[in-house]
Amino acid sequence: MLIEPEWALAFATAWVEAWNAADLDRILSHYADEFEMGSPLIGERMGVESGRLLGKDAVRPYWAIGVSADPPPRFELIDVFSGIDVVAILYRNVNRNRLVIERLRFDSERRVIEAEALHCIHQ
Repeated sequence: MLIEPEWALAFATAWVEAWNAADLDRILSHYADEFEMGSPLIGERMGVESGRLLGKDAVRPYWAIGVSADPPPRFELIDVFSGIDVVAILYRNVNRNRLVIERLRFDSERRVIEAEALHCIHQ
């Protein structure tokens, strides 16, 4: 399924707005129940050596740490990339002054089934 650039931009905008509102339920509404999340911060924050979590029930406590931070997360959308079943969101985590690419793969109902956070190593 080709992800149209207009849809990708609308999705990314809504995704960033949900994070900036620190609204965990709104964030999770973009994801299928059994999606897989990978991030180097999963190991750091959750002690999961693989850096991967499976399903909303596993990801919720991980993301709850992020949305409850002081100050709360603030993302600045920089660019969006679209492809076959995939959207990549390039954003700046303003609080950490860190560039991140969030790579999201979608099912046929346009729910995220796989997510990978890639953190810039040159900051």
